[in-house]
Amino acid sequence: MNILHLDENHPLLKTQFAELGHMNHEDYTSSKAEIEAKIHRYDGFIIRSRFKVDAAFLAKATKLKFIGRVGAGLENIDCEFASAQGIKLISAPEGNRNAVGEHALGMILSLFNKLNKADREVRAGKWLREANRGVELDGQTVGIIGYGNMGKAFAKKLRGFDVEVLFYDLKDGIGDENATQVSLEELQKRATVLSLHTPQTPLTMNMINKEFIAAFQHNFWFINTARGKSVVTQDLVEALQSGKILGAGLDVLEYEKSSFENLFNDQKIPAAFQYLIQAENVLLSPHVAGWTIESKEKLAQTIVDKFKVHFH
Repeated sequence: MNILHLDENHPLLKTQFAELGHMNHEDYTSSKAEIEAKIHRYDGFIIRSRFKVDAAFLAKATKLKFIGRVGAGLENIDCEFASAQGIKLISAPEGNRNAVGEHALGMILSLFNKLNKADREVRAGKWLREANRGVELDGQTVGIIGYGNMGKAFAKKLRGFDVEVLFYDLKDGIGDENATQVSLEELQKRATVLSLHTPQTPLTMNMINKEFIAAFQHNFWFINTARGKSVVTQDLVEALQSGKILGAGLDVLEYEKSSFENLFNDQKIPAAFQYLIQAENVLLSPHVAGWTIESKEKLAQTIVDKFKVHFH
């Protein structure tokens, strides 16, 4: 097969495809239109999140047998059209689930212990001990929304803590030794920490809004390592201001471009984001929860392993 690599990934992808007898081609710089003009030559392509793979693009890919998405989410790909064309979609949520679980836990512990705030203060010569008194994770009730690869990995990380772990998911009967499945109403009634682990779908877009937040019985901490567009940032800010949300760890933002490679579609900074930047109880990272040295290799290996299952 002729395989086109559209994003740089771990070198094992190209090495192992070559060992399997396939031809690797690379193009990391051409415009989407330029790629579209030559995509008919290739049997497969590998992408992270460089551009949207829509029906018009796929219609030109007349030889295409597979798409390898080095990551978990498939919202940038017209999956229905691809399936109708008989194109196999290979994604790799297994590859970065551990990284995401660790990042979510790191965000919680950092927020609870005011580590980011305390660090800034000490560097500025301030030694404020009482102002940096933390809270403990033990005794909290952690609610997870979305119990797939990422949600399960996060629940597993919580086993070392004396916490109750609940989750809500659209699929029934998927509880395990790490978490108890409950209704959304039950989760909102009991959780004191909420961690989001859902894909971006029409159901999850703008899901975390005023009404959703108001339905929680307790004031709670919020972690999002999933997708930025699941949260209405303005509503999140109002909840932070009122104290309904005690603090937030956000690895993803509503304002990300669809490619996730840049922050804003234009350079204007929204007022809600301006608040997040300045808030001491908000922790921000640039969509890197699944972005570790190890996950780079695991993601690539997962793509090759799944490719072998289907094509060798």
